[in-house]
Amino acid sequence: MGDDEKNTDVPTSEALNPVLRISQLDALELDSSLEQLMWSQFSLCFQNFRPGLLTPAEPELRALLHLLLWKFTLYPNSATVGQSILNVRYHNSLSASPRYRPLSRRQKLGLAFLTAGPRWLQERSHNLLVALGLRPGGSQRDVVKTGLRNCFSFISSVVQFASLINFLVFVRKGQHPVLAERIVGARAVFSKPNVVRDISYQYVNRELLWHGFAEFLIFFLPLINTHKIKSTVYTTIFGKKDEDKGGEVAWKECGFCGDWPTMPHTVGCKHVFCYYCVKSHGIADASLTCPKCGAEAGQPTPVVMEVEER
Repeated sequence: MGDDEKNTDVPTSEALNPVLRISQLDALELDSSLEQLMWSQFSLCFQNFRPGLLTPAEPELRALLHLLLWKFTLYPNSATVGQSILNVRYHNSLSASPRYRPLSRRQKLGLAFLTAGPRWLQERSHNLLVALGLRPGGSQRDVVKTGLRNCFSFISSVVQFASLINFLVFVRKGQHPVLAERIVGARAVFSKPNVVRDISYQYVNRELLWHGFAEFLIFFLPLINTHKIKSTVYTTIFGKKDEDKGGEVAWKECGFCGDWPTMPHTVGCKHVFCYYCVKSHGIADASLTCPKCGAEAGQPTPVVMEVEER
């Protein structure tokens, strides 16, 4: 065996050490975030075009984007972007060699197909059923069509159940977090000698502090009536200013949003509000008062506004 071949093969004790479960899950999250980021940037290129231009072909475009990422990341390096960041790559677990072996071309193709294919089929399932005359509300007389529809639903349920079982096995054994990896025989291993993840005390303490603070806000914020506070502050600061104008401004803007009233309603005072504004604030605050004059709000009633013609 030559020196070059020795350098390319990594000893078993270094390359095939068990990869942390959190590292494998983090790699999947990083890959998903990268794909979503690229899709958002791609969508921005069409922001000035007709709305909904990409919607008819969105499943195909997403699948094409996934294949492009696969072409330039997993195919040449046997590792995705997320795995490369976390010092992880795929090992051919079907190989009998005790040393590291990259994925074969067939495994890479199978991994790309099993990742992008089911997602595309799920997004296109409704259109495919309609194209084949298998709309859920269609006729039930055709036994073949009904059987195909039931078969498709059964296959979808089996795949979801198999994915659940695979994830439970992954939690138990720490290998193959995705069903496609188990099918093609792709196992995550370290691309370099395993480095212990050193988490400092300051980092852990900061994370615990922020998590505790977030849980406190989640519990405490719903108890605060922000609509009432906003209404009181607005009345205190701007209430007298509106009254000095004799209500002239009140009929030209909503008392809550400040825009021209949409479906104008009144609550018993001289001010007018959008129907959505007064209803949403009324649901949030049972003792709603007018933010302009402070009058107690009654039942919203529609009003007719006269528009001056020039």
